[in-house]
Amino acid sequence: MLKALIFDVDGTLADTERDGHRLAFNAAFREFGLDWEWDVPLYGKLLEVTGGKERIRFYVERFRPDYSKPKDFDDLVVTLHKAKTGHYVELLGRGGIPLRSGVKRLLNEARGAGIRLAIATTTTPENVTALLGNTLGGDPAEWFEVIAAGDVVPAKKPAPDIYFWALDKMKLDAADCLALEDSENGVRASVGAGLKTVVTINDYTLDHDFSGVVAVLSDLGEPGQPFRMMKGEATGQECVDLDLLRRWHAAG
Repeated sequence: MLKALIFDVDGTLADTERDGHRLAFNAAFREFGLDWEWDVPLYGKLLEVTGGKERIRFYVERFRPDYSKPKDFDDLVVTLHKAKTGHYVELLGRGGIPLRSGVKRLLNEARGAGIRLAIATTTTPENVTALLGNTLGGDPAEWFEVIAAGDVVPAKKPAPDIYFWALDKMKLDAADCLALEDSENGVRASVGAGLKTVVTINDYTLDHDFSGVVAVLSDLGEPGQPFRMMKGEATGQECVDLDLLRRWHAAG
């Protein structure tokens, strides 16, 4: 029986990466006088690494061999990431990042049916709270009983640890849940934790390997704005609803 839905955040609940996090990183770099500029193609490559602090380190190591690290480089990374979070929250406060198609509709349906909801993400708790507060309204804890985010586990996706943490807090088995993800790293984490997984792709994840998932589609769809199916079966459906999720969960 399907008892809970566990959502990734960035790219799944909202298209936050290209026009959210990327812009916030660039604003933080300018704030600290760095000549680093992450354009859209470069950011796609940086998304191979999960976690903002980890992404900064990866960028310096892979793309900026000319940069001479100061002795306090690790502290600088933490400071840059904190500044980036501030810029991101400010952007959210201006209403610049809406939820993806069908997300709020499905969340409302799940709440009404007594399906439990949780978050499993590598982004910081502050980012999650800001996104949910500005798109859903109210306290995020009213929507999601567990928010597994940021550094609550040492190993980030594609490690499955964040999902194990969420399952432990909910006292549920993986077999009772369905994960919703958007990327290969996310899928490796959710499937690695034993969760059946549905993927909604975005511009950065079109060519990712989604082996082991039960369905891949463009988005969750809305009435009159149907989703496109890449993997799985959804005959006659234009929106992902609980009945369809239960069918995928049972058949996966």
